[in-house]
Amino acid sequence: MDVYLPIAGLSVNALVIVLLGGVVGLLTGMIGVGGGFLTTPILIFYGIPPAVAVASATTQITGTSVSGVLAHRRRKGVDYRMGAVIITGGLFGAAAGGGIFRLLQDTGQIDTVINILYVVLLGSIGVLMAKESATALDILKPKGGAGAKKVRRHNPLIASLPMRWRFYSSGLYISPLAPLLLGFVGGMLTVLLGVGGGFIMVPAMIYLLGMSAQVVVGTSLLQILFVTAATTLIHATTTKSVDVVLAGLLLLGSVIGAQFGARFAQKAKPELLRMFLAIVILAVALRMAIGLGWRPEEIYTVQLL
Repeated sequence: MDVYLPIAGLSVNALVIVLLGGVVGLLTGMIGVGGGFLTTPILIFYGIPPAVAVASATTQITGTSVSGVLAHRRRKGVDYRMGAVIITGGLFGAAAGGGIFRLLQDTGQIDTVINILYVVLLGSIGVLMAKESATALDILKPKGGAGAKKVRRHNPLIASLPMRWRFYSSGLYISPLAPLLLGFVGGMLTVLLGVGGGFIMVPAMIYLLGMSAQVVVGTSLLQILFVTAATTLIHATTTKSVDVVLAGLLLLGSVIGAQFGARFAQKAKPELLRMFLAIVILAVALRMAIGLGWRPEEIYTVQLL
């Protein structure tokens, strides 16, 4: 069942795209992280132009994050004040990222930059996640043992920043400058890589800002919802890279896959799931690294418009 993607300019098998969205949704439901950092590379492997893959993935993430925010809102798991600060930074970051994306697109370097950023980002995350999972599974021994130093609630540098605000839901009294900057970085990553940023935002909100674990995921999803929606608008109006047909097929598969993933997660060991995801991430990073250095059979191609 082939369908034509008007923005990507090619025909794809609709069932394959829906299945891809289902696999990513399955991982999302199992692990509890957004699937944008896997969706975009896999779309590129399938032959979708990187710019279109990035823009369409953010459209899919916007749709899937709505239900997550509503679920966390019902159990009072969202810090709206912290979310507003991070969203503000994210919107500015998305605007800056949109300008960089357009500049790279005009110079013809966007595909290479996206691939390099993904290799670095996925490689780093995969290694850290594999190390954490191996420690939890007693494959590796934690450093310091029983006499290890107590981990600080938040980074001392962040605690020293001026203009402190009270974030009651998060139990914090810190400067808004730190979450503002964090949101800015997340917004840029969303535009450039087509990711929601939850896999970076959540650890940063816990270990750098010191947010309460009860509101971290819900607040992160709130930020993802608004920033990815803005990113979709930026791509649609400036880079013209959003393929609605592709995004719709991905969204259909991911919604179904997430339901099965959530059920499976209740029966599986979390540490094993994280180790499995780390292996998948490292495999994708390795494949992208090989693609950057592998010489194609045809160095030059001609496309008729």
